[in-house]
Amino acid sequence: MSLTAGADVDMKLKPIATNFTLKEHIYEMMRDAILEMDIYNEDVDLRLDERSLADQLGVSRTPLREVLVRLERDGLVSVVPRKGIFVQRRTLEEILEMIIAWAALESMAARLAVEHASDAEIGSLRKLAAKYSVTRAGAHISEYSASNIHFHKRILEISHCALLKTMADGLFVHMHAVRRRAMGEGDRVSRSVVDHMEIIEALEARDAEEAARRVREHTMRLHDHVRRGWRRLAQERRA
Repeated sequence: MSLTAGADVDMKLKPIATNFTLKEHIYEMMRDAILEMDIYNEDVDLRLDERSLADQLGVSRTPLREVLVRLERDGLVSVVPRKGIFVQRRTLEEILEMIIAWAALESMAARLAVEHASDAEIGSLRKLAAKYSVTRAGAHISEYSASNIHFHKRILEISHCALLKTMADGLFVHMHAVRRRAMGEGDRVSRSVVDHMEIIEALEARDAEEAARRVREHTMRLHDHVRRGWRRLAQERRA
């Protein structure tokens, strides 16, 4: 696709249906497509081709440009004078801060879920986790990565705190791509499967302190992994 992405990264767009508010729908399509990109893959080309995007969406470039301005405001793309438009990566420092913030929000969500979630809602987490053994998750990393993200978003949902979920959703736009890359590195998959089961057990036991601790430690392991291993982002910042 002509977002000029790497061989394994593709922004998939479809023509816009005429029964939608055009600019809003373009925005949703672009945002969803960016979320599906593996933007922290070290080999991906993040440059956007405005003409190609307009052609794929079946729209003129005027509403597309307005949407790109909005995406820039949201921190999803950046416009570099005389160079073009690029999907926006966060720096290593920003990523680490976002993971810390996510750990705080999700650990509070776990505590609230113990108090407010029904048995069925907590059971929905076990159904998600039951689909993947360590072996199956390792053999289907892309599929498991999507399920992993769903698992964490579900904890926010069953907290029954709308504001907490809204705050986390703001981070999710960027955390999605971070988790996607990290999942394929080292022993992250096997560790994730084990951690998820421990989180579920704490929730089922209605142990708020333990559930919050398990979630926090799980996310902070991601923080430590990124801090140790993602050197290139730090090097790009200094360049």
